[in-house]
Amino acid sequence: MKEQQYNTLKDQLSPPTPYGLNLLKAFGVGGIICTIGQGISFFYMIFFDFTERTVGNPTVATMVFIAMILTGLGLYRKLGQFAGAGSAVPVTGFGNAVISAAIEYKSEGFVLGVGGNMFKLAGSVILFGTVSAFFVALIKLILVSVGVASW
Repeated sequence: MKEQQYNTLKDQLSPPTPYGLNLLKAFGVGGIICTIGQGISFFYMIFFDFTERTVGNPTVATMVFIAMILTGLGLYRKLGQFAGAGSAVPVTGFGNAVISAAIEYKSEGFVLGVGGNMFKLAGSVILFGTVSAFFVALIKLILVSVGVASW
């Protein structure tokens, strides 16, 4: 079978991708995740005396923890299959990725399997986040010293 015949046959047999529906599902689920995060922020501000300035870190930690629990129970995978990037882009997707790697390698033991593979993704995220923050701060420092921006 020639490549052109194969591509024609593939196009005929492949169902069309519902881009509009996928977009709506991703937007809806991502919005729900963000709404839950905002609710957790309000909860911390009301009951634990956090301010708008200080509530971010505990909210993010709580959202990642919830995603890790849902991943361990097998529920976050179903959410990801339904919503696609709507569940992967928020910070909860990071928690899911870390725990998924740990679960995948648990048969190799806790130290070499879970511990060694859990932080493969986390290490690269932290590294690139730190490097990006350094370059953004360097650019801002240059712009401030030239007089284009202010602190």
